[in-house]
Amino acid sequence: MSTPNSTVRVLVVGCGNMGASHAIAYSTLDGFEICGIVSTGKSKEVLNERLGGGYPLFSDVATALQETKPDAVCISTYPDTHEAFAMLALEHGCHVFIEKPLADTVEGSERVVAAAEKAGKKVVVGYILRQHPSWEKFIEVAHEMGKPLVMRMNLNQQSHGGMWTVHRNLMKSLSPIVDCGVHYIDVMCQMTRSKPLQVNAIGARLTDEIPSGNYNYGQLQIRFEDGSVGWYEAGWGPMMSETAFFVKDVIGPKGCVSIVAKNAGAAGKSDNVDSHTKTESLRVHYAPLDQNDQFVQEDTWIDMQDEPDHQELCNREQRYFLKAIRENIDLSDHLQDAVNSLRIAFACDESVRTGQPVML
Repeated sequence: MSTPNSTVRVLVVGCGNMGASHAIAYSTLDGFEICGIVSTGKSKEVLNERLGGGYPLFSDVATALQETKPDAVCISTYPDTHEAFAMLALEHGCHVFIEKPLADTVEGSERVVAAAEKAGKKVVVGYILRQHPSWEKFIEVAHEMGKPLVMRMNLNQQSHGGMWTVHRNLMKSLSPIVDCGVHYIDVMCQMTRSKPLQVNAIGARLTDEIPSGNYNYGQLQIRFEDGSVGWYEAGWGPMMSETAFFVKDVIGPKGCVSIVAKNAGAAGKSDNVDSHTKTESLRVHYAPLDQNDQFVQEDTWIDMQDEPDHQELCNREQRYFLKAIRENIDLSDHLQDAVNSLRIAFACDESVRTGQPVML
């Protein structure tokens, strides 16, 4: 096993969008070395070639763990395998980087957290927006807007081709408001720093191409103890509208702050992964009026130049993972936040299915 500053040998499990990006990070960052690549299909061969070839390839996680004896495992598979693979990795004494959500049930996520604690290993969950300077700034400015806050967010994706295949596969186990919603629920919790009290949610199944019990459009609403409220909307599929697909807007007594994706919005690229994290600009509006009820201050624009693209965000996530391992960072708050955002998302899911509000 690795000493504090030795190279961390990592087994890459899952080779789709996120798995490939994390693998590229491991292959380019000092401190990591890929010791094997795992997927059930052909994606491992494609990724192996993309990385220059020569990596051991496996179709089975248990075999790969036994043969490669890694220090760490990166899990970027579909959510219904997250818990089982994380538990297996922890049983083998590995640190774990796992894409969100931590598991496909709240109980499963709690089991992973308990196993990490028992094993004394680091588990980092892929909350990519926590590594994004523009989102950090968005949250920071939201804190200056007073209370209560009104948080309005969505990410609708007019997916087709390969992305629609990915979305259909995701919807075998989760709805869009759970899979994507955990990011934005996490952001709302950081903005309010208040206890969520109640959720309401609605959903619609707009295609027969997904399981009969699931829905590919959903909208959730959260009420917080401090009076703040938030909504988040997510829809996936070729029928989705690209009008107002990207809303990131927070209003408080003192004004509001919005992320404005001018370029992505104009280009109609709602299912492009890079445009989901591209913020481009923050627009800050100040509410104070003078004696003639005119605004005292003009809106200001914070242009986010040189902001990280999707690959650089993945690199930052992996640098944080390495730092957590080497410096023995206490990740208990990080994991608790991951469990809490998942608990809220599943409460929203329950509200869609029952047609009733859910108290938290």
